[in-house]
Amino acid sequence: MAAGRRLAERSWRFSDAFTSTLTRAVVSGRLILDTLGQPGLIPQRFAALDERDYGDLSGLDKTAADARWGAERIETWRRSYAEAPPNGESLRDTVARIVPCYLRSILPAVMGGDVLVVAHGNCLRALVMALDDLSPAEVEQLELATGSVRIYEFAADTTIEARWIDG
Repeated sequence: MAAGRRLAERSWRFSDAFTSTLTRAVVSGRLILDTLGQPGLIPQRFAALDERDYGDLSGLDKTAADARWGAERIETWRRSYAEAPPNGESLRDTVARIVPCYLRSILPAVMGGDVLVVAHGNCLRALVMALDDLSPAEVEQLELATGSVRIYEFAADTTIEARWIDG
C-alpha cells in the first residue's frame, strides 16, 4: 500500500486511528498500520466517516447513470457542494455529519498525539473543507487522489500550524 509506505519512509507512528465503517477503509487502515509495524493499534470506526450517499445513483455504472440523467447532471451532483442526487447526500450534508465527528472524537485524539484517519474521497473533501476553511466553490474544485496523504500539524490552541500534502 503506497500510503503506508510513504508514511513508513517518514517513520510515522500513530497513537490513535479512525476509519469509516466501510470495508475498503477498514482494510486500508489495517494495511497502513501493518506497514508501519503497528498491528496492535485498532482503529475506531465511525459511520460519520462513511462515503457520501449517492442515493439513486448507488450501484449504477457511469453509462447507466448518464443514460438516465445525463452526463452533465451527474457531474453536477458529483462535484456540487449543495446539490444532491435523488435520495442522496450533497457534499454539504456530508460536511454536516463529518464536522461533529471531527470535533467530538478526532480533534481530542489529535491533541494527544499523531492520529491516522482513513476514509473516502467525499468524506475527506468535507474534512479538508473544514480544516482548511475552504469555501463551497473551493471545495467543489478540490480533488483528492486515492491513496494521497495529507498531514496537518496542530498548535496547542487547535489551529493548524503546518500542512504536508503528498499525492
